[in-house]
Amino acid sequence: MSQLANDCFALPPGVYWTPVDDALAILRDRLNPVVGVETCLTADADGRVLARDHFAPRANPPGANTAIDGYGFALGTLSPGAQDLPLVAGRAAAGAPFEGVVPPGHAVRILTGALVPAGVDTVVMQEDCELAEGRITFPGLPKLGANTRKAGEDVPADARVLPGGHVLRPPDLALLSAVGCATVEVFRPLRVGVLSTGDELCAPGADPDPARTYDANRPMLLALAARWGYVPVDLGHVGDDRAVLRARLDSAQADVVLTSGGASAGEEDHVSALLQKAGAMQAWRIALKPGRPLALGLWNGMPVFGLPGNPVAALVCALIFARPTLSLLAGSGWRAPVGFDMPAAFAKRKKAGRREYLRARIVDGQIETFASEGSGRISGLSWADGLVELSEPAQEVRPGDRVRFLPYGGFGF
Repeated sequence: MSQLANDCFALPPGVYWTPVDDALAILRDRLNPVVGVETCLTADADGRVLARDHFAPRANPPGANTAIDGYGFALGTLSPGAQDLPLVAGRAAAGAPFEGVVPPGHAVRILTGALVPAGVDTVVMQEDCELAEGRITFPGLPKLGANTRKAGEDVPADARVLPGGHVLRPPDLALLSAVGCATVEVFRPLRVGVLSTGDELCAPGADPDPARTYDANRPMLLALAARWGYVPVDLGHVGDDRAVLRARLDSAQADVVLTSGGASAGEEDHVSALLQKAGAMQAWRIALKPGRPLALGLWNGMPVFGLPGNPVAALVCALIFARPTLSLLAGSGWRAPVGFDMPAAFAKRKKAGRREYLRARIVDGQIETFASEGSGRISGLSWADGLVELSEPAQEVRPGDRVRFLPYGGFGF
């Protein structure tokens, strides 16, 4: 955990319009985890982020064992061809190993998962054997080591099991437990504050006045934070009152805050004004559509992302900029969106200069786009399964052309 520098969001001198890739590079290169480290039980660590590399206290498997139910013997003590071997008394079972040594030319009953006894290096399947009067017969010899697992063949002792920054999943908990990691060191969960601003906003259903806008961004951003594995902190709604906004930021129990609205340079853009006065604010004019204005800064050392107030632009900026940044702040590294190329079922002529993101979904193996590109059409966000990404150069997309599709699932929801 370390503090961020006040100039971490500063753009190079003379830069006023920032290409998307340049903006992402600044965030990726200048930020670092802002959360502390704690120890928790491995069984309780699903979704947590490893704070360091973790190594195996014990090998898996810890000893050579058998993969089947059958009979074990020393292959080198037998002659080729059909076999007729006496069985020793006793057996080897999982958790109940055979005591003693199996003599040359003899076999021992052995069950799946049992440690391979001394004097045994090969196991034959019981289905291939005939058992009668304390002896087994089978038609021919298997290969040396057949049906056995070597000690440590999965994970050797002291090997690195998982790297720091890894987000733990249920299979990872199985692996850590199998090698004896009863506890893990993890980053404390990132607390993501979400704050809506603007006199025009009200709670959904609270006021029928058409001059009021129902707050759509806060539930969307809080849900995104939860989906991404962070602790969502609802900071509510603040009108166009700079003193109230300052107090809300001062009291925020969060590691990072996402605001929506007030991020531009108008007289009622109080988020930008407050951050500017604090001396740690940068107004980024991103060359993308939708979502050009983006205010970034530090408030008492806490990163603040001033997202656009328009829900379409707010979601696009949250997915493209906030998601990888939050991942970095949480200790799990930079997360670029997952995408793939698919044929377009639409036509579009795009001008040069800005990167564009279109609301889109897959239909019959092709990519359809929403009927309107209007940034006020919130229904298109729900209609879509993801975004089409069109790069900065001028281009003309025709039906059948390959386009880059970024599914919502690739953004973690």
